[in-house]
Amino acid sequence: MSKVIRKLFRDNFLRRIFAPICITIILTIILKNATLKTTTTKPIVLDALLKQNSPLENELSDESIKYTTKSARIDLNATLETTVRCVGSVYNQSCLFENLYYVDSTFTMLIVKGKPLPEHSVRTDAFIFSNLTPNKREFDTYVDLQQFVRCVIQPKRFPYVTLHFGQPWHHNIGHALFDGLYPAYVAMIRFTPRHLYPFRILAGIDTCNDCWSEDVYSRFGGLGIIKHSVLNKLSSGRWYVFDEIVMGSGTMCQRCTRPDLQLAGGVELDASRLFRDRMYQQHGFLPLTCRYKSSLEHRKSNDILRAYVVDNKRFTLDDRKEINDAIEEINSYTYSYIHKMINNSNKLQWPLINVTYIHYQWIKANNDSSISTDTTAMDSRSPTYEINDNNFIAQLKLLRQMDIHITGPGTGQMYQTFLSDGSVSINIGGIRPWAAEGTPKAYTSFLEQHMTSGTPYIKGLYYPINERQKGIRKDEVVKLIRQAGKIILQGFSLPVNPRENLAPDGQLFVEMCGKDTKFCDSVTIRTANQLYVCIDLWIEDLVHEERQWKEGGYLDNGRNLSCPFNRTLLRGLRKKYGIKYRGGNSSKSI
Repeated sequence: MSKVIRKLFRDNFLRRIFAPICITIILTIILKNATLKTTTTKPIVLDALLKQNSPLENELSDESIKYTTKSARIDLNATLETTVRCVGSVYNQSCLFENLYYVDSTFTMLIVKGKPLPEHSVRTDAFIFSNLTPNKREFDTYVDLQQFVRCVIQPKRFPYVTLHFGQPWHHNIGHALFDGLYPAYVAMIRFTPRHLYPFRILAGIDTCNDCWSEDVYSRFGGLGIIKHSVLNKLSSGRWYVFDEIVMGSGTMCQRCTRPDLQLAGGVELDASRLFRDRMYQQHGFLPLTCRYKSSLEHRKSNDILRAYVVDNKRFTLDDRKEINDAIEEINSYTYSYIHKMINNSNKLQWPLINVTYIHYQWIKANNDSSISTDTTAMDSRSPTYEINDNNFIAQLKLLRQMDIHITGPGTGQMYQTFLSDGSVSINIGGIRPWAAEGTPKAYTSFLEQHMTSGTPYIKGLYYPINERQKGIRKDEVVKLIRQAGKIILQGFSLPVNPRENLAPDGQLFVEMCGKDTKFCDSVTIRTANQLYVCIDLWIEDLVHEERQWKEGGYLDNGRNLSCPFNRTLLRGLRKKYGIKYRGGNSSKSI
């Protein structure tokens, strides 16, 4: 009996000693696991945010944390009242609205009386100079507002973030990307980190049966696209509410000339890179190779560089022949060294470059058409939509492997933003007036220089400005391509100074804008009271005093169109930058 008592006493004694210890250990393990689950998600998000090389990262990192926490909740907004936060000057303003309502084709703010609001008018379309200001409906108390929303209008909700912009000419991929989508994305970058997450697009676009840019919009955002015209038809007497909607991009388009002649936000917000990287990400690509300080990073001095000449409607038959002769000369040099298997770069007189001539419209997706997939009546889109490539994806696949991009002005210049870090874009130029080759009044035209200067991770080269009006010459093309290869493999510094990415006439304009602010305002501020031809500016026309820039201007349907500026200043700068005057006093439209 005494043995049994001693055993029970010992067991109870051990339990009293070890039970609290065991419980403590178990609780410690549980708490540690919970802590790990908490801390392994947030640093990943923060790390992704801080790796975005943007001047806004330090300023808005607290906002990023707050937004990340909020966006995980099902009920994003704790209130049904409309709120608004705006960034930028009134002229160049972007606004983020929470709980913005829509009915009868009109944005409407529901607020309690007496609530102060910032100036919140925005421009949503680069080519419509009037601002959009939502209507305002006030309530005596928040309870009244809440009852109106929940019991009277019962709106259909668009959750998460929506990006709104208007876009003419979206049948042209250049305008679609950089007069519509890109400036709107810059507006969203202003409210970081929303640009890193999926969002919906509300697009003011025309009806178009074959505008594949709409698919680019949808994939880029990730949450689909709503056509503004369709929403207008369905909103008659019916209410909708946007959890969050960003708008205000109408002065940041690629055709919106800036005093620094840069693509808006491309440098100061790192928007070109962010736009490029998201485009690749949303179309199913791995990240591009990053080069932070030099074009030589992740390259070897004896690498064979890949150059592509993109066909351009401005090329004449003679131009194409000269270009093809240049391609043959460069490729022959490269092939001869490959055949000899010489790998010592010290023995190379020129960089090894393989040049290919392409037409973008001929670049097609290569999917296996022999594989059939089952479709059902409930499929909202093709079952292979997220799996197979499309033609734009095929173009991106080609762009991401280019070391040297070569083309003339126009739509072809729009794609240089998608080049990888440390690439070179060569602008071969064109002729203005149109079809004036070989005439005394012909002058060199590079057009979209702002695309190059606003892309600081590439280097821009230009055909000699005083030679292009004579037509494209093989020797000049060979020289440019070899120069591009040489500076890549010598390691040009990144980021590139934006002004160094401008042609001589572009640099002239920037200096002229700095010295004559009245002139600069007249050609860069897009308002309804400005003469449109003065803001519809191509630098080369100004430099050569053509059309609206010539003395006396020109006649258009009996109306004289002329833009004032300091001719003495222009002519002095033209001499400084070594640009030969080619004005022909043409009064015809170009």
